[in-house]
Amino acid sequence: MTHAKILGQAFDALLEPEKFRDYGPNGLQVEGDRDIQLLVSGVTASRALIEASIAAQADAIVVHHGLFWRGQDGRVTGWMRERLRLLLTHGIHLFAYHLPLDAHPEWGNNAQLARVLGLQADGRFGEQNLGFVGSCAQTWSGPQALADHVARQLGRAVTCVGGGDRPVRRVAWCTGGAQGYFEAAIAQGVDAFITGEISEPQAHLAQETGVAFLACGHHATERYGAPALAAHVAQNLGLEHRFIEIDNPA
Repeated sequence: MTHAKILGQAFDALLEPEKFRDYGPNGLQVEGDRDIQLLVSGVTASRALIEASIAAQADAIVVHHGLFWRGQDGRVTGWMRERLRLLLTHGIHLFAYHLPLDAHPEWGNNAQLARVLGLQADGRFGEQNLGFVGSCAQTWSGPQALADHVARQLGRAVTCVGGGDRPVRRVAWCTGGAQGYFEAAIAQGVDAFITGEISEPQAHLAQETGVAFLACGHHATERYGAPALAAHVAQNLGLEHRFIEIDNPA
């Protein structure tokens, strides 16, 4: 058994959330009332994840997308009331780490996506150094060949725009909704950029610059950091860990 304060200290020591300007609070977001033996990890603190954690008899949950965000309606009604009711009724602690989990060089979303896709990081870029840049384990004949590889690894269709038949040797990547990092990625001299989502302006930039843009899914690119972090911390503290996948097409 581990107290929630000790678990939070372990997460904070690794992720150093105080170094980031973020869109919501990092760390313990909802305090439960029990010591921790089973830690569940997931991507988002949705009702489905909370209900699955209750069924698994979890004591704590750690996610990438927590409950509270800057600028949201602060009233506890509707879906927010229900998520909080479930957590508080069952005494489950909820931890959330957003940008600190994206950025961690070993257990973070970008580092773990690189592991899954066979990318080797050798640099960082973008605001708060959240973007990663590096080389592919092999040279791909073109952007579509890389997109097909990513789709196989992630089990999800990939939208590939631009790049023509340009061989892909170096890539930049930033998980989730990082389409705004595309221009900074282009400045790194890469052949392709991998992220979760694409917006209208990026399609034009990809065609005009010759740098391919691969939109691979917000959830799909961010489902590796939380379980990697949780498994590492759980092993160090002698806890059980279980990753619960809640499918999301976005």
